[in-house]
Amino acid sequence: MPLKHKLFRLANRLLSNGQEAEDTVQEIYLKMWNMRNELEKYDNHEGLMMTMTRNLCLDKLKSKKNKYPGINAHYKSENTPGPHEQTELKDTVERVKQVIQMLPEQQKTIVHLRDVEGYELEEIVTVTGFSLNYVRVNLSRGRKKVRETILKIHSYETN
Repeated sequence: MPLKHKLFRLANRLLSNGQEAEDTVQEIYLKMWNMRNELEKYDNHEGLMMTMTRNLCLDKLKSKKNKYPGINAHYKSENTPGPHEQTELKDTVERVKQVIQMLPEQQKTIVHLRDVEGYELEEIVTVTGFSLNYVRVNLSRGRKKVRETILKIHSYETN
């Protein structure tokens, strides 16, 4: 299960529920197992699994009419700043995650795949089925909205 962590991060980001994200990843692997004889039709299995995960999560959100209640991920810094800097960084990261959660669904998915998962634009096109221009425009708009919101919060706090 080489992709389970990527699938889990995507599912957890969309569902904001760790247990439900784990269940979703298990469902995806079960679906892949059931269609194992047909997999040679697909060139990019990772893209297929990411697309299936995204679609299953969206289906779950629609069925529950869930409005993205919170963020469960935790931030860990690789370098070791002091306690004050760690708290400040953690707060900033949480704010960015909250702003990303408020983006429209397409922008949220594209920003997550690019900036959190590190996918290339062409891979995002494969996973989402959107055109390259659509991905670029929505990535730019999503990043701009995050930047403007964070700057507005930051300027409010310093004034």
